[in-house]
Amino acid sequence: MTPSRARAWAELLRVSALFTVPGDALAGAAATRTAPNRGTALAMGASLCLYEAGMALNDWADRDIDAVERPGRPLPSGRIAPAAALTAATGLTAAGLVCAASAGRRALATATALAGTVWAYDLGLKNTPAGPYAMATARSLDLLLGATATAPTPTRHTLLPAALLGAHTLAVTAVSRHEATGGTSKTPLAALATATTIAWAATRPPTRPALPGLATVAIGAASPGRAPAAGPRSGVVPAPGRRATPTAVAAAAHPRSNRAPAVARRGPAPSHATHIRARTRPLASAALAAAYLATAARPFAHAALNPSPHLLQRAVGGGIRAMIPLQAALAQRAGAGRAGAGLLLLVPVARRLSRKVSPT
Repeated sequence: MTPSRARAWAELLRVSALFTVPGDALAGAAATRTAPNRGTALAMGASLCLYEAGMALNDWADRDIDAVERPGRPLPSGRIAPAAALTAATGLTAAGLVCAASAGRRALATATALAGTVWAYDLGLKNTPAGPYAMATARSLDLLLGATATAPTPTRHTLLPAALLGAHTLAVTAVSRHEATGGTSKTPLAALATATTIAWAATRPPTRPALPGLATVAIGAASPGRAPAAGPRSGVVPAPGRRATPTAVAAAAHPRSNRAPAVARRGPAPSHATHIRARTRPLASAALAAAYLATAARPFAHAALNPSPHLLQRAVGGGIRAMIPLQAALAQRAGAGRAGAGLLLLVPVARRLSRKVSPT
């Protein structure tokens, strides 16, 4: 493949936006309170394939519109044949479903819904009022794909991260509908408000279940104001073959001592490192949420002040890149700080590559 041919395919598939995809699976895995595993890797592969399938199918479906509005795109310029783009979209969709099937039935079901949403968006829903909502649904399903591939039974904790990622996608897609012709300030302003709300929600800690290592058993507890009496009817029942201890008898004999001591069984005491992580986690979540807002808010604000095609395109590009710190914030929110920090390393790479190949 010649360099010019490779560049044409890079433009068609929008390779600079690929770095926003793996974080969906990692954020989904983090929401399940499960460490990334083989299923997570398969979900990443499926997500990448389905994302690129959507890019190729998008240009195939828009080839006539692009011939007028964006004649430099690979298909209207003749650098890639429409049949080749459609074949690539079909093959990548099949590859994505195969990856998902290798991760289990739940992952395959989620990937099938995701693929159906992508094809429905590109072939029919894109230019309708339902278009942005379909794209938001696709991104939410991508996060859920990571959750279903990682954990056999994902919990309800995956729903809020999926909704936040979908809300961001909805805002970016709404702005993108005017990037070729320009628009009004209303849409980028709404996107800016949405990003601010998402950043706030990403700092809110999730509700966690009670620690499994803690169990408390109360022995000889009596209702307030009622003194237990020693013997079979009292709350102090000696074990078979044993006599009641003096402490238990004394507690039963005095009305003021109407509650016997509780016996607590606890797991291992939290380590010093655990306490440090508990204290720094809110700060890390706030920092990542601020990084997300800084990446998305500035281009949205510029587009709101001047909704020209150029600034709207920059707002869309900034919104796409902002998905990476958002995914990192969602992973950190669920306690996967290392995954969040690793995702941030993709930000400069995506920004540098977007200068060579546009993500829109």
